[in-house]
Amino acid sequence: MNKTSIYAAGKKLLWGALLFLSVWVPPAAKAAGVTIITHGADGDVTGWVSAMADSIPAYFQNRYPGFSTNFTVYTLVLTTDGKGNYFYQWSRDRGGSPTNTDTGEIIVKLDWSQMAQLGSAYDTSTYKVASIASYVIMQTNAIADLNGHALAEYPIHLVGHSRGGSLMSQISYLLGTNGIWTDQLTTLDPHPLNNDGNNDFPFTTVDAPVHTYSNVLFHDNYWQNQGFLIDPNGEPVAGAYVRNLNSAVITGGYNATSSISPYHSNVHLWYYGTINLATPNTNNDDGEVVTIDSTTRENWWAPYESYGTNAGFLYSLIGGGDRTSLDYPLGLPSDPAVRDGYNQNWDLGGGTNANRTALAANNGTWPNLIKFDITGTNPVTQGNLAGIKFYYQYGGQTNVTVQIYYDRDFNPYNPNRTLVLQGSVANTGPGSVYYYSNLGLSTTNVAPGTYSIYASISDGLHTRYLYTPELLTIVSTNQPPVLDISTLSSTQFRIRVNGVASQNILLQTSTDLQNWQPLATNTLTTSLWIYTNTVPNNFSRQFYRAMLSP
Repeated sequence: MNKTSIYAAGKKLLWGALLFLSVWVPPAAKAAGVTIITHGADGDVTGWVSAMADSIPAYFQNRYPGFSTNFTVYTLVLTTDGKGNYFYQWSRDRGGSPTNTDTGEIIVKLDWSQMAQLGSAYDTSTYKVASIASYVIMQTNAIADLNGHALAEYPIHLVGHSRGGSLMSQISYLLGTNGIWTDQLTTLDPHPLNNDGNNDFPFTTVDAPVHTYSNVLFHDNYWQNQGFLIDPNGEPVAGAYVRNLNSAVITGGYNATSSISPYHSNVHLWYYGTINLATPNTNNDDGEVVTIDSTTRENWWAPYESYGTNAGFLYSLIGGGDRTSLDYPLGLPSDPAVRDGYNQNWDLGGGTNANRTALAANNGTWPNLIKFDITGTNPVTQGNLAGIKFYYQYGGQTNVTVQIYYDRDFNPYNPNRTLVLQGSVANTGPGSVYYYSNLGLSTTNVAPGTYSIYASISDGLHTRYLYTPELLTIVSTNQPPVLDISTLSSTQFRIRVNGVASQNILLQTSTDLQNWQPLATNTLTTSLWIYTNTVPNNFSRQFYRAMLSP
């Protein structure tokens, strides 16, 4: 039996039955990543860090209605005994074990508050703190909840404020020396003690500099400098998308009686305002009530940034913003472009330019999937190939295998998946990036539906995962066409036939739903066929239907 869609059109009114049998094409959504957020000097994770972490699942749900927000949230505490020994503890604050959730998304609140106490016996350089943190990130047995997996297996987003910006930059460096790419580094008013030109007398601790290293795919940096009478100030960072907040006049927010400059704290409040989009938005940070109200929304974000909805966290994998955009959010070609923060050492989609700081060493131990995208027709008809492209790097010496799966959720650790392609890929060495394009994934034995797609890359000891930002819809060849009609004039109608490429479509017309006359036929080359029909001046009503024909 042929399947049909029927649409009715009239001179002034639409008459008759209207039937929609549509193919749902879901929005892009990328989960299964690790977001690590940390504080700066004399801070901890109980205030703004927790508020930021708690807001990310809601951001995801608002952006992708209907998707799960079963994220896992950890607190990771780093401490020292002051005698050269260092320790870590973890606890799960929210959600289930990552091996059991359907998003696979992990958020880590990194608490190094004991070692961030300025002038104390425990005050520790971010060089050392980063070495402890990166060790935990890379170890498969560091967090028992992960059941033998390491945080480093997922794409990593590092977010740090003030000295925490120094810490996150150094973590990205140490990951890079082990061959691990960082998907995103976000530095919020970074201020390394006694480095990058800072003189922080009477404190003598020297922190790691803030750089954009060659293993960082995207770096966004938000900073302010209110002059030498205000301290601490942040700094711009070469290789990042640099957003100067001075012009935003970030007044309000944190109060001026705080022990830290309110401008300095308002930088992380600005970024928080791009995650929690409520207005007014009030949270409690260590006893200080901080509010983002309508005036703040108006003054702190440029028109392009649309009150914070088109800025900041938008450029995370969860946000899905275009990191390769040539747009200038502040308005002028002389202002920074978003693409400035994209890795251009290789042509990864953002052009080429030496905008990264070289790693002093890279042992290439970990294989990496850097980018992974659907490139072919989407939706794809069952039986046809789904086109993909991926970029990767591996500087080790063993064989490397890539496996690609259709998945029913966003968690590569659960069994809800189907292997569709696997094979060995060549080693790139630590200084090169290779890619495979025009690869076709079979859909022949896959049930129609909507799937996420992920790839794993492994050398037998280390594995990393990456999902495409797009979801793939596989439709049956018997999927009925869908009609959409609009009036061009009193006697002329535009009929949009939505179907599947390669389908043979017969378009028919009737005045009584009993007697149907052929109007046109077409074999679809894309998913859309537009047909314009002119009817007699004296018609009273007209019906249209589209049918699959042999």
